[in-house]
Parts: sequence; C-alpha cells; structure tokens
Amino acid sequence: MVPARKILTPHLLLTLLFLASTGAGAQTRDVAGAKDFPGIGRFGGSVISGYQVKDFDAARIQAAPFRNDKPADARRLEGRITRIAYRTNPGPSILEVSRNFETQLAKAGFETLLACDTDACGGIPFTEAIDALPIPQMWVDGFNYHYFAVSENNKEIYAQLIVAELGAIENKMVDAAAMAKGLGDTGHIALYGIYFDTDKAVIKPESRPTLEQIAKLLAGQPQLNVFIVGHTDSQGTFDYNLDLSRRRAEAIAQELVKSYRIAQPRLRTAGVGLLAPIGSNATEAGRALNRRVELVAP
Repeated sequence: MVPARKILTPHLLLTLLFLASTGAGAQTRDVAGAKDFPGIGRFGGSVISGYQVKDFDAARIQAAPFRNDKPADARRLEGRITRIAYRTNPGPSILEVSRNFETQLAKAGFETLLACDTDACGGIPFTEAIDALPIPQMWVDGFNYHYFAVSENNKEIYAQLIVAELGAIENKMVDAAAMAKGLGDTGHIALYGIYFDTDKAVIKPESRPTLEQIAKLLAGQPQLNVFIVGHTDSQGTFDYNLDLSRRRAEAIAQELVKSYRIAQPRLRTAGVGLLAPIGSNATEAGRALNRRVELVAP
C-alpha cells in the first residue's frame, strides 16, 4: 500500500494515495463502468485504472504516524466504500497532481487529518497498513512517499481515492414485521440489507440479518408465498443488468432454501434490471435506491 492523506467531514471520509511508476501500459480510457466521485473529479488528462464500489464494506486508514513500526491511530470505517485509482500521462509531477487534489478538497471544506513524509509516517510498515487496489490498477512503492500521498518513481503518476460514506448501512434493516406490513399495505417491500460485490451474484455474509428476517416472516406465515425480485441501477447494458438482477434474486432464494429450510415452491424469482426505478439514475443517491431486492406478494 502507499501514501495517503485523510480528510474528514461528518459523514464522508476520503483517503488519497499518490505515487509514480514505470510499470504501466498505455491505457487511454477509463475502465468499464468507472466514473469520478461527485464533487471531487480528477486531474486533467488522467484515466481511471481501477474502480470498485461496495454498498457496505470496511476501509482501513491511519490517522497518525506509526510508532515503533506499529499503528498509533488506526481506524476501521464501515459504510458505502468507493475506491478509484487514476493514472496520468507522463509529464506532470506528483506534487502538481497532489496539490490539485488538495486545493479542490480544501475549497470543498474538507479537514486534513494527517500529512507526513516517508520516515515521519513510519516507512514501509505504514504503507502496508493502507488499503489499495491491486496491481496493475494501483502501483505501490513504500520507499519514498509523502502522506498526502506521494511515492516517487519515474513516469506515470497513480492516485487512488477511497471514499467512505460513514453509516451508509443505517436504516437499511427491515424486520419481519415491517416486511409483513409492506406486503399487506402495498403488496411489496424494498430491501437494502442484502449485499453483493459489484457485478456479482454471490451473497455477502453481512446479508445474514436480513435473510433471517425474511425466513422469520415466512416461518410465521406458512401460507405466504413471495416473489423475490432483483433490481439494478442504469449503469451497464440493459441485457447485463436484467441477467444480473435475475441471478441475484435466484441466489437469495437458494440461500433461503439451503440455510433456512424454506420450501422452494414458496419462492419464485425474477429480475427486472433497471425497469422499475424508484429514484433518479442521474444521481448516486437515486441509483443507490434503485439497487435493491423486493419481496412481492402474488
């Protein structure tokens, strides 16, 4: 891992990592599906070399230099985590790139938690304690860096942005009683507590509380059958999102049958992709609302 500078607002924390490397190819466009984080942007002429968004995950930061090769203020942040790695063309210096980010974030009112150089930060052990996307999305050099984030080599400059929207999981839990009420009142209930990695249909362990509540609902109403319907935002192609939403709905049904002994005939699945938005796909907040699973009464 490498350099970083930490910036904090009440519900948003960013880490920025910068370094230079000769190890990259001639990438000319952003990786598929990538985009800048709203209000932050990028250094002119750079491309996104790595991109990852998780609705709920944990990110590690260091808010103080290491002492005796050990963390002095390590923090684990949970929430919606966005990781973006950028690469510039050869030419600009690390200082030029980092100062542009620094100026942009200062204007936006962010607070710097820590800035330090290689030895003052804690050398290589410090860099190993920072999250970074894997090579070749992000390149790592712990021998010469500045914490706001510089790691010197030769040519293209890499910058990684990690955004943690703290508390993003709050109010996402819907219990069995709320599910029953939603099905009774409107015939459907939206669930946001079932988590998948981006572009995957494998249920993550932190989905267990919501799955338990679905099982509790079905166990308490033996005559109730439900449709499990997957929804996505508008990012990606129509056919891909339709297939992904279907596979995610099927994964939920399979897990309910396997781990919670719900009879398979009680569960029917469908995926509608981006066809039933409840928020604007023009904004991240709207897209987050659209990425959901719904239980629907027959």
